[in-house]
Amino acid sequence: MTVCTTLGAVILTPLLTVILAGTYVPVDAIGLSISTLQVVVAPVLLGSYLQSTFPLVVKMITPFAPLFAVLLSSLLACSIFSGNVVRFKSSIVNASLASDASLVSRLQSLLSGDLGAVILSVMLLHFTGFFVGYISAAICRFREAERRAISIEVGMQNSSLGVVLATTHFTSPVVALPGAMSAVIMNIMGSSLGFFWRQISGSKQELEDQD
Repeated sequence: MTVCTTLGAVILTPLLTVILAGTYVPVDAIGLSISTLQVVVAPVLLGSYLQSTFPLVVKMITPFAPLFAVLLSSLLACSIFSGNVVRFKSSIVNASLASDASLVSRLQSLLSGDLGAVILSVMLLHFTGFFVGYISAAICRFREAERRAISIEVGMQNSSLGVVLATTHFTSPVVALPGAMSAVIMNIMGSSLGFFWRQISGSKQELEDQD
């Protein structure tokens, strides 16, 4: 599934961007496709080459790779947040001005702005991915462990690609904000979901034994 989404991104990313955003802003489909190749496909090919050529080195580096990836994603997200710090301050100030309002009213004020719209949209996107991935796997009669794996695969996507494409091909810093938000929210939701599943029914081996 990861290979399919990686290869499909080269065509579907520029195509969907043109269809969904092309009427609002000019979109360079060819440029998006080339950037997607550079960001997504090139590292995969490089990784495959290193794995086949230097297997011992790769074996030593692999345990540290997840932590390194998380740190890089965090730094990427922080750079986008810093570019939108004025927007963050504006949303927070507007919510704090309602000092006599209740906590619910302040949250509504915060979420009703641009920042709130981005947060809610990103949360809905990943929630839909987790939910549809699990339900689709259940309909196709996959085992429970496989349903969960497919749910995680569909719900967790390459937010770093979105950030790179947004900063490369669009001028407004706010365009990259959903991707940066996604990098944070997606990891929190995915980790929480994995922890929840692990707590309620144990490991993959236990699930397979139940099936």
